[in-house]
Amino acid sequence: MDQNRRFVSIALVMGLLGLPGFTEVTAQEQSACEALMETRNLTFTMARLITSDSGPPYCYVKGIIPPNISYHVQLPLPRNWNGRFLSWGDGGKDGDLDFADHRVAQGYAVANSNMGHDSGSEPMASFGFNNRQSEIDFSYRAVHLTVNAAKTVIKAYYGREPEYSYHEGCSTGGREGLMEAQRFPYEFDGIVAGAPVNFYQEANTGILWQLHKIILNNFGGNLAFDTNGDGTFDSLRKLEILAETVQERCDSNDGIQDGVINNPLACDFDPDRDLTQLMCQGDINADDCFTKAQLQTIKDLYSGPYDSKGVSIYKGLSPGSELQWARGIIAWADNSNAPAFLNNTGTHFNYLFYEKDPGVHPPQMHDVTYVLDKTAPIPEWAWWEFDFDDYTAGKGDFMKSLTNSDDPDMTRFLIKNGGKLILYHGWADAMVHPEPVYDYYKDVIATTFRGNLKAAKDSVRLFMVPGMGHCQGGPGPNSWDKLSALVDWVEKGKAPDYLVATHSSDEVVDNERKLCAYPEIAAYTGPAGGENDPANWVESNFECRKPL
Repeated sequence: MDQNRRFVSIALVMGLLGLPGFTEVTAQEQSACEALMETRNLTFTMARLITSDSGPPYCYVKGIIPPNISYHVQLPLPRNWNGRFLSWGDGGKDGDLDFADHRVAQGYAVANSNMGHDSGSEPMASFGFNNRQSEIDFSYRAVHLTVNAAKTVIKAYYGREPEYSYHEGCSTGGREGLMEAQRFPYEFDGIVAGAPVNFYQEANTGILWQLHKIILNNFGGNLAFDTNGDGTFDSLRKLEILAETVQERCDSNDGIQDGVINNPLACDFDPDRDLTQLMCQGDINADDCFTKAQLQTIKDLYSGPYDSKGVSIYKGLSPGSELQWARGIIAWADNSNAPAFLNNTGTHFNYLFYEKDPGVHPPQMHDVTYVLDKTAPIPEWAWWEFDFDDYTAGKGDFMKSLTNSDDPDMTRFLIKNGGKLILYHGWADAMVHPEPVYDYYKDVIATTFRGNLKAAKDSVRLFMVPGMGHCQGGPGPNSWDKLSALVDWVEKGKAPDYLVATHSSDEVVDNERKLCAYPEIAAYTGPAGGENDPANWVESNFECRKPL
């Protein structure tokens, strides 16, 4: 990203005059940006005009908030500013500054932070090691103070406050949005929160549960197969067979065979029943069947984690998400037997789960044969030591009080402040499980609006996205402008009954339909007998209906 940006003088900016949307930058505009360095009540490290290959020049400000929060603000030139402020959400454990050039090109003044740490020096979750301040910054302080700083910058640069303030984010960015609504409810007029990790401790526990099932016991539960005995799981045929079986059972429940399960909650898939004919003969592992251990893994991934007494901790993966599992939790050739979620989630339990950190992580997270040094000055501790009973025993409750944004009472933001909230989540998400967010929305209705769905929909709406993975991707329509519907709702009073999403292959749209606000789902109403023809998968051939 930074390599595609360059600091520019007036002469260089003027050289862009031939490009659409670019106009001459005056000496006054350049000096106005650079003058921000003299702002008396903020600490800046940079204030300069910047251009990119794909958008107009803007004023770039970078600053610090003690002790370790780094943030930046992308400020459109005054003549290009649309009067709006946008807080841009983060992902994963963050630790860097993220740009939103597309929103700047639309006229938004955009701010983002590193959430209180730099991933280059404190990778994965290690920023939390014996560092309560970093944990607090990561949980909520960094975003809150960045918003304060950004609004100060905006007033100093434009001479007025923003007319409207928004937050847009997915995953960690979704959690940030809900955290702001719950803890600092008067900072935004509207929030878009996608796939929010608002049950933060539970979500990480759910991923760790999956890794335990896949990796431990010498990969006995792994859903990939080593075809040539070289120690690398090079075939995902098991996962494909599972996905095909689920699709055969539930794909056509909505009347369309399109490789997407429209409503996973209505999917009647039972591994014990539906995989009976696919079990390995003599329980000998092979590429095209399931062992008893693998069947149990499948059941456990759908169920979600539970403790030794069977007490549920977090709901599991949804039917229709199976092919997404390879992205982060399956050990196979593409990840060298080290699933993508292993490092961040594994180290989470070293540094972000317990009130007192149990020790530093091992040098190779996937090597469960490594002998941990418990006598070192700082003892080693590994994810495979985690006892799921620790969750239900309350040993993660202190950190949960910092990191989780799962309070269903949002009276201050949604009612007193009159804020608007759009929630969305992909049903095929294999990282942040969708059903807990689905349940959370119902809890918001019950708690904030005393069960009145009509009143709730005046302020907050949930869009469940069939076939979408984590924030994007997957076989279902998964692409749309996440912010425009919120802006129309806040500024024009146009509440979104549905969003229109598309799916593309090779940059060509091959599926389009409505994403309906809870509790409705999209139903095909196009030409009779043409429901399985992709040519008919267009938005106009679907309408929103309550599920049967």
